[in-house]
Amino acid sequence: MASVWRQGSRCLRGAWRSPTATTAAISAYTAQLRHFSSPSTYKAPYGSLLRVSEEVEAALATNRPVVALESTIYTHGALGMDLRLEAIVRENGGVPAVIGVLDGQPCVGLKPEEITRMVDEGAQKVSRRDLAVMTARGRQPGRHGGTTISGTMVLARLAGIRVFGTGGLGGVHRGWHDHMDISADLSELGRTRVAVVSSGCKGFLDIAATLEYLETHGVYVGTFADGRPAKEVDFPAFWARESGIASPSVVADEAEAAAIVWAQEQLGIESGLLFANAIPPVAEVPRVEMEALIDRVVNEAAAGGHTGNRNTPFVLRRIRELTDHRTVGANLALVQANVARAAKMAVHLSELVAGGKESCSSFTSYSATSTKTTAPETVPQAAEATPQPTDQTVQDSRADVLVAGSVALDLSCDYLGDGDGSETTDPSPKLHTSNPASIVPTVGGVGHNVAHAAHAIGSPRGVRVRLCSLVGEDIAGATVLSAMAANGLDTTGVRQLDAATYASARTAHYVAINGADKNLMLAMADMAIFSSKEHAFSASWASAVAAAKPRWLVADANWSAAGLHGWIRAARQHGAQVAFEPVSVAKSGRLFEFADAENTEAHVFPRPLVDLASPNQYELAAMHAAARRRGLVLDDPHWFRIIDALGLSAGARERFVRLSSFALTDEGVPQQAVQLLPYIPTLVTKLGSRGALVTKLLARDDPLLMDRAAEPYLLVRAPPYVGGEDQNHNDYEPAVGGIYMRLFAPVQEVHEIVSVNGVGDTFMGALVAGLAQGGRVEQLVDVAQRAAVLTLQSRESVARGVSTLAEALSTAAQQGRA
Repeated sequence: MASVWRQGSRCLRGAWRSPTATTAAISAYTAQLRHFSSPSTYKAPYGSLLRVSEEVEAALATNRPVVALESTIYTHGALGMDLRLEAIVRENGGVPAVIGVLDGQPCVGLKPEEITRMVDEGAQKVSRRDLAVMTARGRQPGRHGGTTISGTMVLARLAGIRVFGTGGLGGVHRGWHDHMDISADLSELGRTRVAVVSSGCKGFLDIAATLEYLETHGVYVGTFADGRPAKEVDFPAFWARESGIASPSVVADEAEAAAIVWAQEQLGIESGLLFANAIPPVAEVPRVEMEALIDRVVNEAAAGGHTGNRNTPFVLRRIRELTDHRTVGANLALVQANVARAAKMAVHLSELVAGGKESCSSFTSYSATSTKTTAPETVPQAAEATPQPTDQTVQDSRADVLVAGSVALDLSCDYLGDGDGSETTDPSPKLHTSNPASIVPTVGGVGHNVAHAAHAIGSPRGVRVRLCSLVGEDIAGATVLSAMAANGLDTTGVRQLDAATYASARTAHYVAINGADKNLMLAMADMAIFSSKEHAFSASWASAVAAAKPRWLVADANWSAAGLHGWIRAARQHGAQVAFEPVSVAKSGRLFEFADAENTEAHVFPRPLVDLASPNQYELAAMHAAARRRGLVLDDPHWFRIIDALGLSAGARERFVRLSSFALTDEGVPQQAVQLLPYIPTLVTKLGSRGALVTKLLARDDPLLMDRAAEPYLLVRAPPYVGGEDQNHNDYEPAVGGIYMRLFAPVQEVHEIVSVNGVGDTFMGALVAGLAQGGRVEQLVDVAQRAAVLTLQSRESVARGVSTLAEALSTAAQQGRA
């Protein structure tokens, strides 16, 4: 490092003599400084020796919160594989990075299947001393290492990860003056700058000596107060919340802990930090009981000669036996609590890094008599506005429906005519002047509305819904998150962007100007936060889909074309079906921007672009026009052979009229729908007061082809498939069985429209909630229309009464399954 400073001094002095060399010299010097001072690039000199996963690397490069996790807890622990640690990190806004040695290569960001391999094939324990020798012996299948706290810290630091969540820390063993048995975890904390969150050290260790050792090595040790006065906070004893030994320091919350970590980094202090998190009260084994057990087991270990690396496994096994395995549940509860706390710390720390805050003065010191501290206004508050998931939402990271779309603060402006709210003969507001209006703010956005409706109608029947979206760190963003939490919506997939880092990080707004008759006249939408290429977090989206494992993903067209297709690719990779909500005429064509007539083999039935879309008739026309511009209609041979295989030629107009109407056929609605079927095999065209037109491309084994009740709605059956080398073009598409087309009449006549805002989104939300229950579109449309009518008669973007249709939707879904 000293050589770099000397080089910098020389290059800056030389710049005075040779101004033309200044830029190059300073750039080279600055690059080397970044290498030494920036954790995110600290792994560079190690080349291919250290493997960092794509997701973790992308997160570090974009300052997303990352939490390191050890692999020993899987490979050598007694808790099994189903710990949910990675899911807990994601639920609290972070990216998990399980660290270990796989096939002889140190890895940061192990995949679940790789961890399973390590467990099944066996792995040795790996600390700092073992990393070089395992790496030097080369890559070899089956040579695995589960990293201890020490080994995990080393690799986390090399990769640039600042926070590590784990269970219990190693420490100084009792009788250490006879055998010098001291865990390598302690010396690692003395030299490696990583913040470790644990439940203290194991209770059978010499806790007082452990704290003395850490103090000698310059390690900061603080215990989270959890509302307790500082003078009452003990350093925890793993299974017990109290050890009888006062904590060297006390930390108010995760935000203050992050500030300490950031200050340590800014000062260039390389020692680690230990943040002790007491086991949750409901899971602890009381201190008095544990001390009696520990004294007995430690004596047994000494009598049996269990010293060195044999001591800890023996002691842990005997304690498990003597507590009837209660300590196993306690172990799981404490490590999950620690990992959740580490993730929250990482979120706060990322905000401090992004804002470049001077954290030393950001927090008041914790009072010895207070039970709560309040951070000054200089501390970023955006993350604290993000409602944390409830106990119910963190039970499982999976979601049946994942909605990737916009959330916005909506303003619905209803023109009031002459200003007294009475009827007016002219429903239109006047231009170039102020108009009297009723203005109602609500939380909306297409993605939010779809998720809200799906949650309202699906959650009573067990459908889990999550929204993945973006908001800014502003008042509107805080309002959106609070409103979502109040409605019971999962907010863990909503990411906040700060304006200091991202230029378009404004929470989206939508302003609807309605006439006195409540019909939309003009709308203004600021959705730049979604369409900006700067906000294409493809790795994050892929990880969100991987964690949720949804049955259905709903993507709306507010994303840029690249962003939209990123979500679709992620869904396909993880086996989810995809529904597309076109949003508007202008944005609906984004679905086809990355498809063309020369490269559609993978995007034609039975592997289409998406599985379902729900445009209105104007969006349908815009989508059809976009597909034609890309050469996907008429010009594409893949498209042509599918359409031609159906034999839909003579008498087509009469069939369209029979199954839709004269008016719709004259408007081209059924024709456009049919021509898009190879790319979107189910189209539900929303027609307002005329109902909804369902158009489906059926596979040859689709039950509708054998259903007598569906016979009247079959537009066409494909001729029998004969195979072989026959030149008949019907042979080319054996997958195609026919087309189902049905016009669903409106479920009721609406005499008084309150607001059209969110009506189509409610329809889609109800529809996809039914699909997630195994229903079929044709069985669900009427219930989805009823939900839309409720919203039509409400000022809210999703009517509160939508939840009353949960039983009806479930019944319809059961009919579809039958």
